[in-house]
Amino acid sequence: MINLEQQLSQKLETLLKQTALSITDQQKVQLVKFVLLLHKWNKAYNLTSVRDPIEMLVKHILDSIIISPYLEGERFIDVGTGPGLPGLPLAIINPDKQFVLLDSLGKRISFIRNAVRELGLNNVEPVLSRVEEYQPEQLFDGVLSRAFASLKDMTDWCQHLPNKDGYFYALKGIYRQDEVNELDQQFSVKNIYQLNVPELIGERHLIIIT
Repeated sequence: MINLEQQLSQKLETLLKQTALSITDQQKVQLVKFVLLLHKWNKAYNLTSVRDPIEMLVKHILDSIIISPYLEGERFIDVGTGPGLPGLPLAIINPDKQFVLLDSLGKRISFIRNAVRELGLNNVEPVLSRVEEYQPEQLFDGVLSRAFASLKDMTDWCQHLPNKDGYFYALKGIYRQDEVNELDQQFSVKNIYQLNVPELIGERHLIIIT
């Protein structure tokens, strides 16, 4: 009987073959280990409503790393990161980029600190703060958010975070034009990508805002 780790490794291989992503063997091991940690901590901390580790691969790992090819720059902040999504999976497969993972809930940041240690990541800084109170010493090339807020709230609350050439990267389900129309005039949509996440039911979009 194959154990859960082997099951996850095989499933991850199957999913990755359906994408254009190229990931090292070590990164695959780290992604699987991250799912195992999330599954373990989830029982006590209730970090995600997804209970099945195989489902986590699709809904959390693939759904996060699928945006990797679109990231421009080397310094990113994931606002309202929850248990580290999309920031931790992206940090694993982009060791050359730096990620600040910000959340206002202590138990989530505790989990992320533990995961960073267990996975041996040196490109992640977990920060416990509300986004509007966080004042970084250095601004970011990209502000990431996944299921965090409306586009207007995201840009209003986070407008102090990107540098002059930085972008907002919003991971969304269905694309809604009315949400774009609510943006303040200083913001404009640079690109909208429909994402193909293997085995994920429902639409996924990445909206890049300048």
